Amino acid sequence: MLAALASAACAWMCAPAVLEPVASAAAAQIDFTPCGDTNDYACGHLTVPLDPSGASTGTITLAMRRHRAPVGEARSAIIALAGGPGQPALPFAEQFDEVLGPIAATRDLIAFDQRGIGLSDPLSCHAFERPSLYHSFGALIAACGDQLGPDRVFYTTADTVADIEAIREAGGYEKLVLYGTSYGTKVAEEYAQAYPSHVEALVLDSVVPPNGPEPLDRPTFAAVPRILRELCARGACAGITANPVADLGRLVARMDRGPLQGRAIDGEGNAQRVPLSSNGLVELLLDGDFSPFLRAEFLTSVAAAARRDTAPLARLINDLAHAEGESQEDFDNPLYYATTCEEQDFPFDRASSPGARLAQAAAAMRALGASAFAPFTAANALDLSDIPACAYWPYTTPAPAPNDAPLPNVPTLILSGADDLRTPTANAREVAAEIPDAHLLVVPDTGHSVLSSDPTPCASDALQALFANKPVKPCPAGPTPASFRPPPLPPVRLALVSPTRGYAGLPGRTLHAVALTLGDYVRQLVLELTLSGSLESELLPKLRIGGLRAGWAQLGDGAISLHGYSYVPGMTVSGTIKAGVEDLQIGGSSAAHGTLRGEADKSLTGTLGTRHVVLPAGGLATAAIVGDDAQESPYSGADGAGAGARARVLAGLLGSLFH
Repeated sequence: MLAALASAACAWMCAPAVLEPVASAAAAQIDFTPCGDTNDYACGHLTVPLDPSGASTGTITLAMRRHRAPVGEARSAIIALAGGPGQPALPFAEQFDEVLGPIAATRDLIAFDQRGIGLSDPLSCHAFERPSLYHSFGALIAACGDQLGPDRVFYTTADTVADIEAIREAGGYEKLVLYGTSYGTKVAEEYAQAYPSHVEALVLDSVVPPNGPEPLDRPTFAAVPRILRELCARGACAGITANPVADLGRLVARMDRGPLQGRAIDGEGNAQRVPLSSNGLVELLLDGDFSPFLRAEFLTSVAAAARRDTAPLARLINDLAHAEGESQEDFDNPLYYATTCEEQDFPFDRASSPGARLAQAAAAMRALGASAFAPFTAANALDLSDIPACAYWPYTTPAPAPNDAPLPNVPTLILSGADDLRTPTANAREVAAEIPDAHLLVVPDTGHSVLSSDPTPCASDALQALFANKPVKPCPAGPTPASFRPPPLPPVRLALVSPTRGYAGLPGRTLHAVALTLGDYVRQLVLELTLSGSLESELLPKLRIGGLRAGWAQLGDGAISLHGYSYVPGMTVSGTIKAGVEDLQIGGSSAAHGTLRGEADKSLTGTLGTRHVVLPAGGLATAAIVGDDAQESPYSGADGAGAGARARVLAGLLGSLFH
């Protein structure tokens, strides 16, 4: 629950400036030594005041990694800023360097854990370590604030901005390039507002405006209908839904009338009941920011649920809950709430009681009208927001004043994923309007964290073009990659499956159902692995996935074993698939029973019922996933890091098994 709340909130051009010859003396203030795990980075620490104003005592030690410019003596530095607030940056130092490429050739690259995170004196609360001791999440948040004490007010974005300036001064840099993703863009913008003369360039990926995030998440809800329609553009949802927004609206209304459940099969083949709620739909949409496969599955699952088949949606929610339970290990929840609660201007009086604050916020949301959040509701928006938590925060400071300082007109690249809901394109346009010469690049078929999830070279090319003083070209419009398109609606009975071409009757329908079943398994495998980030090396784990209707399948030791795996009611697939060998048994109460085996031409042949059948390799419905587009697409895990390597490993594995 805690990680889900945090993640739901929860995200580089011109010639180097001339630097006066003071860098070497100032640089001595940061004692960099070789990092123990790499020769490419030096590790260092900088002690800064807890209170940048100097009114209070205390210090914080910032941990950082520096990659020296390989050409000459760097006269400027790139500061790479992670998302959050609450996400450490040091684990992604190498990914930052990989994304930047040649830009770092004449600049030092510095990644640092922001105050209160990771190795920079991380915040901790006993409340988060023992959540079961508290009767509600609000009580936990109140206890955490009390445990942090008066120092909890020194973890805002403005405090981090002061830390960046301290790093610049200690490093002897005259100018900085600020590269931020998600919340990191807000930090970069506020630094640029506070220290415009020290900014060389801005790279803002998945933008949070300086006064953001909007406390009621209105830009997110306003973007939902547009993004759903765009996902279905160019016939992508043909045969699935004619109106994805209307489907979602009907499902939300149905859920709000009363509890709804679905049936999901776990990795052991056991059925379990899964609660289905409109809040769960919002969380699925937000999780889709990190995976085009999840966005595609969402469309089909909602369309099926709107037609009373809740199994696909139940499986999707169940799988996402499992994946989220394994993520967010390094995320600092106390820091997240210390920053968020202190600096967001929520629609309540900080001097009121928690109950009064909640009532004030609910009234403000209702006053906006139903259209502000449609096809969801004000109640969904309230639950998604940080209001239910921050209403219990022990405030001692007034609400912040609006940040109206201008942004400097420096070389700026603003990147926005067309499918991003966490930081929708409206945010990017708002910031771009404040920087006259900024380049805004909207990238199709892409969600959050554009530079790590764009399936094309467009965003990376734009980044390099900006720093080479070349035109930034818009991304070309084109068809959605086949692997990103929503799968067909799952059949609710075998009689509705059309026979494979060249066959008739039950054997033909069963043969087609086999192809659909194998395609479903591959999609679920891709979704599970890319979301969980399990493919970090060529050593794959033993991974079990439940069938849509029954059974389970396991990936491991270079083979796939299926155990009564069922996608179409009344038909099951069992057996083994490994490189060069396929041996499948087809069963089920409604199917034509039989056996299918792999042939040298990669087809499956055998007997179903009394009919000899052949399923060509192309009929396995895996080419779109393991073909050229998948091998080149850097589909993203939850952090967007190392996704390209995972994709190549996965594509190679599936290609060896199915082709």
